[in-house]
Amino acid sequence: MQCKNCENILRTDYSYCPDCGAKVIRNRLTVKNLWYDAIERYFNVDNTFLRTFFHLFSKPELVITGYIDGIRKKYLNPISYLGIAITLSGLLVFFMRKNSGQFDMDILGTGQSQPWQDKFWDVILDYQAIFFVLYIPMMAISGWLNFQAKKYNFSERVVIFMYTLAQYSLGIFIPSLLILIFLPNFYMKFSFIALLFMYLYSAYVIKRISNEKGIELWSKVLIFWIFFTLFYMSLSIIIPIILLVTGNLQIEDFRPLK
Repeated sequence: MQCKNCENILRTDYSYCPDCGAKVIRNRLTVKNLWYDAIERYFNVDNTFLRTFFHLFSKPELVITGYIDGIRKKYLNPISYLGIAITLSGLLVFFMRKNSGQFDMDILGTGQSQPWQDKFWDVILDYQAIFFVLYIPMMAISGWLNFQAKKYNFSERVVIFMYTLAQYSLGIFIPSLLILIFLPNFYMKFSFIALLFMYLYSAYVIKRISNEKGIELWSKVLIFWIFFTLFYMSLSIIIPIILLVTGNLQIEDFRPLK
């Protein structure tokens, strides 16, 4: 008998390949075992996804610093974890598009949505995964002062905030989905609450990893928040400029509606 993954020769009583660790598959693929494999892979109690998810809330320093220090089997790696978060956010985008007519897009409080706001929202939905990934280096740069004691380099800080943003996205997934389905007109207000949660969770991760306390901790967290907010606002300004340059937005779109 031969392993279908690494082609190692196996004994017939093996359930897992001793060389690559892959499960030995003997049955033909059916809907039933396809479903079972998906449930077993992502939702069993001993699964690395669930362990990673719960521990990123209870003890994020073990997950994140563990990966940086070389522990690569106990928890899901940051790229895979981020991939799951982006995949699920794609489902949210589907419901956002479906219910976008019920959103309050009057960002400036003018009493009605302007054409540029609707076009801006369409771009955000089209490229939400790209914008989400851009937040990671923005956070890594903003967090430069927070981890000086451990002297993390840029790549290691990218890992820290890759886990952080993925956890934030997964943490708000269920509430976001329920609001989009049952209370879509409340979603824009909820998005600001979710943004506050991202700021607070980022501070929590910084606290647990840096091991700093008191004024030194919160002064650095405040600096992190300020720098990230500046990056966030800069991106929000750059996007309309790009849309103007590419012709997707016109000057007339910014004129108040009569």
